[in-house]
Amino acid sequence: QVQLVESGGGLVQAGGSLRLSCAASGPTATGLHMGWFRQARGNKREFVAAISGAGGRNYYADSVKGRFTISRDNANNTVFLQMNNLKFEDTAVYYCAARKWLGLGTVENEYDYWGQGTQVTVSS
Repeated sequence: QVQLVESGGGLVQAGGSLRLSCAASGPTATGLHMGWFRQARGNKREFVAAISGAGGRNYYADSVKGRFTISRDNANNTVFLQMNNLKFEDTAVYYCAARKWLGLGTVENEYDYWGQGTQVTVSS
């Protein structure tokens, strides 16, 4: 079993930055492929970014490409999402997810474990 805990959300002005963290714990938490998703009020949960277990590959949604960066620190079982040049439309609850199988997942049902989410609010 894997537990995921997100942190780092908050309120920021448009154009600002935030860094989200996701701490993974559990006997099988090391080296999993990880992803970030987000869900705005009234919308479906959508893919944001994914990173491979060793950190060598990543993938981004077009809406965040060039502004967000996903990275990881495997020594501490932590994944990060650096968000720069934030826009009002980035406002959402951001979720960290982990995948047991190989490959970078971009849809919800490809992930097996989920965190509780952290709110990001961007004021215009």
